[in-house]
Amino acid sequence: MFNSSEKSDQKTTEDILKTVYDALEEKGYNAIDQMVGYILSGDPSYITGHNNARNIIRHIERDDLVEELLRAFLKK
Repeated sequence: MFNSSEKSDQKTTEDILKTVYDALEEKGYNAIDQMVGYILSGDPSYITGHNNARNIIRHIERDDLVEELLRAFLKK
């Protein structure tokens, strides 16, 4: 049985990507390059700890990130 507040606290992949992107931008990084580095290597040091971004992005498997990005790209 799921707790309704537990389910509502979960972020979507899109929300997580936006949060991480914003944190990287705020710290002055090229967010796209950093996120690509993380997705390709799996090295969390590509993602800043600012605003808990490094922990947040770990909630999603990298292959799921690639799937989500490919789906979004092909929809356009």
